[in-house]
Amino acid sequence: MLVAASELMIERSSIEISLSDIAQKSGANAALVKYHFGNKDGLLLALLARDAATEMSNLEYLLAQPITSTAKLKLHIAGIIRAYHRFPYMNRLIHYLLHETSASSADEVSKFFVAPLLDFHRRLLAEGVSRGEFRPTDPVLFYTSLIGACDHLFFGRHAMSRATGVGPVTDDVCRQYIKHMETLICGGILTQAGEAAAAG
Repeated sequence: MLVAASELMIERSSIEISLSDIAQKSGANAALVKYHFGNKDGLLLALLARDAATEMSNLEYLLAQPITSTAKLKLHIAGIIRAYHRFPYMNRLIHYLLHETSASSADEVSKFFVAPLLDFHRRLLAEGVSRGEFRPTDPVLFYTSLIGACDHLFFGRHAMSRATGVGPVTDDVCRQYIKHMETLICGGILTQAGEAAAAG
């Protein structure tokens, strides 16, 4: 059922799908969907939790790698952008569950997505500062900058396409954006030692 919901949202470029749509796509009946998830919001929350789980587990793995903090930062930037690209409905789903559903759904999203990501940023930035690679950087502002930029690439692309004829987010656009964000973020927080680590 989660696979069906994911595929429908990608096909339609929208999170506006019904339980009957999901039931038809998955071959299950709507009553079974309700039994497992309670309602559509419950299913959407489970889908986001599933998609976020892999990304969150990758954070701990990345932090433990014996590489420079600068290399970790670049891998993280690329990983976040690729996650948004792989699950193009993710940003809209996060906004919907944080702002348009129940307080309990918003709390769950904060617990399994926002809090772990912010904690990872705190630890990575602190490590980079202690190694002399990063300038002191506020983790909340860093989170806002990186996640906001990734979010807007996908959320704002629709508006740009209507206004200026900008095309969809393709693999090539994704690669270009990764390089752009690496340059933008690294240019702002790397010390000379961090720049040397990036160059080496």
